[in-house]
Amino acid sequence: MTRAPFLLGALALLAAPLVSVDAQSRGLPLTVNDVGVGIGPVPRVIGIRLNFRDDADFDVHGINITVWTPQNDLRGEVNGVALGLPATGASRITGLAAGVFGVGADRSIDGIGVGGLGLGAGRRLRGIMVGGLGVGSGGSVTGVALGGLGVGAGSDVEGIAIGGLGAGSGGRVEGLAIGGLGVGAGQGARGILVGGAGVGSGESITGLAIGGLGVGSGEDLRGIAIGGVGVGVGERLTGLTIAGIGVGAGEDVNGITIAGVGVGSGGTLRWLSIAGVGIGAPRIEGAAIAPAVGASSAKALVVAPAYMRIEDGTFQGVSVSAFNHVKGTQRGLTIGVFNYARSLHGVQLGVLNYAKSNRAPFKLLPIINVAAR
Repeated sequence: MTRAPFLLGALALLAAPLVSVDAQSRGLPLTVNDVGVGIGPVPRVIGIRLNFRDDADFDVHGINITVWTPQNDLRGEVNGVALGLPATGASRITGLAAGVFGVGADRSIDGIGVGGLGLGAGRRLRGIMVGGLGVGSGGSVTGVALGGLGVGAGSDVEGIAIGGLGAGSGGRVEGLAIGGLGVGAGQGARGILVGGAGVGSGESITGLAIGGLGVGSGEDLRGIAIGGVGVGVGERLTGLTIAGIGVGAGEDVNGITIAGVGVGSGGTLRWLSIAGVGIGAPRIEGAAIAPAVGASSAKALVVAPAYMRIEDGTFQGVSVSAFNHVKGTQRGLTIGVFNYARSLHGVQLGVLNYAKSNRAPFKLLPIINVAAR
């Protein structure tokens, strides 16, 4: 069986002087109604076709075996098996595509593709694709794609994409994407995303995102985000977020947020936030726990061993801190060593309690202070 290609090649050489120039240009068709074996550039074969290198259109239903990729553009269609010894290519391949070096398609590969070095298509890869170095598509990748170094698509990636260094898409990534260094999507991502260094998206991320250094999204992030150093989003952050150093969002943060150093939000910080150094947002709702907590207004439980500050809005809830500094209106309970409120409508408990809005002599009192106009 292994000698068949060589015997067919020898047959083609022996028969060459016996056929016309036109026949030679079209190869040697050992076929009946296109069914059989074609040797050389036979344009249509239903069966087995053997050619060194294609340089014209062809249509194969069966097995197409070549030594090298097409001379000019990647032409022709293969429905069945495209085998490269060591490389092969076509315009469209449907079925099994395999090359010792690699496989290429101008338009698409649908089915199973294996390239010793790499595998690529100009428009679409769909099915199971494996490249020793990489797998790439100028358009979309759908199914399973495994690249020794990387997996990339100019458009969307849907399914499973795993790259030794990275996996990326110019469009959306949906499914499972793992990159030794990173995972990136230009137009959003949804699913499970794991990057050794980082995970990033130009638009929203939904699902689970884990980055050895960080996770970033240009728009919203919804789900679970874990960053070894930080997690940052341009708009809203919703779900469970954990970062070694910091978490930040340009707009609201909703959920459970934990950071080794700090948590910050450009909008409202809701639910539970915990940080090793500080927490800050224009408004806090829920619970905030950190050595220092600051906001313009808050309706929350605040535990800030060092310092709690309300800039100019209203504080409602309970705050426990060495220094509760309410530069606006207090309508809840503050407990600390020193409590300050510009306008007190609640209760202060501490060593010293100052209410600027109270009349003398009730502005500065020990132990407890309440509103006294």
